[in-house]
Amino acid sequence: MSSESLIVEVVRSGFVESTHRARMLTVDADGAPVSVHGAVDALVSPRSSMKPFQVMGMLRSGLPLDGELLALSSSSHMGEAFQVDGVRKILAGVDLDESALRCPEALPDHRESVREVLRSGGAPSQVYMNCSGKHAAMLATCVVNDWSTETYLDPAHPLQRAIRDTVEEFTSERVAATGVDGCGAPLFFVSMPGVTRAFRRLTLAEPGTLERRLADAIRAHPEWVAASELPETTVMRAIPGLLVKPGAEGFSAFSYSDGRAGSIKIEDGGSRARPPVTAAALRTIGLDAPELATLDSIPLLGGGKPVGEIRVRKAH
Repeated sequence: MSSESLIVEVVRSGFVESTHRARMLTVDADGAPVSVHGAVDALVSPRSSMKPFQVMGMLRSGLPLDGELLALSSSSHMGEAFQVDGVRKILAGVDLDESALRCPEALPDHRESVREVLRSGGAPSQVYMNCSGKHAAMLATCVVNDWSTETYLDPAHPLQRAIRDTVEEFTSERVAATGVDGCGAPLFFVSMPGVTRAFRRLTLAEPGTLERRLADAIRAHPEWVAASELPETTVMRAIPGLLVKPGAEGFSAFSYSDGRAGSIKIEDGGSRARPPVTAAALRTIGLDAPELATLDSIPLLGGGKPVGEIRVRKAH
């Protein structure tokens, strides 16, 4: 094991044009460290990687969802039509519409979907924002508990207090600080070991538990959690039992059904470096598949043609 950060190289036309530094922590099936790179004990904001535990707080508070809509509640979706329809279904299930959402307006991140919205005369809307699935689930949880749907993003709201308690339980840490995520929801600062513990607990859960219900929904419907063509989606389909949840600012966390798990953080927040580090992390705990090659090296284009790659620097 090494305490030095991993280096990710951006190679164009044979020259290293830029580099990113990455922290990485992986553990074996017993939770013992396998690979440690960088300051993994430093506080981090896991951003959307913590969505499964926000949803766990909602499930424990009575969120009435399952299957693909439960997976969508944990999503950082791209605004594909089926995902947007799913958000509207969650809201309609509790007699609300998208006007109740308190996330920012946005256009879909999915290229073809945004073209279709614009072609049809559409405009930015809260329902297209990549966190709208989580926000819809938050609203549904409020309705079943007769909590305010106007102030559901307030850290003092009963929903957010339940979520914070759940995050602390799953990470086995006290939340060091609370901030505001890009979608307006509270976010919590914890450590990478805490995040890794949380993901292990999710996939080690016994059948019939809320934890297992959520883990199974995410693993069965990965295209509802991000995008149909996202590399992490491809890898989850290729490795049954694997759960991967990326977040903003170069964070990602994952766990396997037997307890092998890990988390990564690109130190400068460069998300382009996240896939190859994720692939490297998965291999340290013996998880592999041909599809993992889609994360190993991210192509760089010049004039529309491949002229380089983004890759983890090989040890000398």
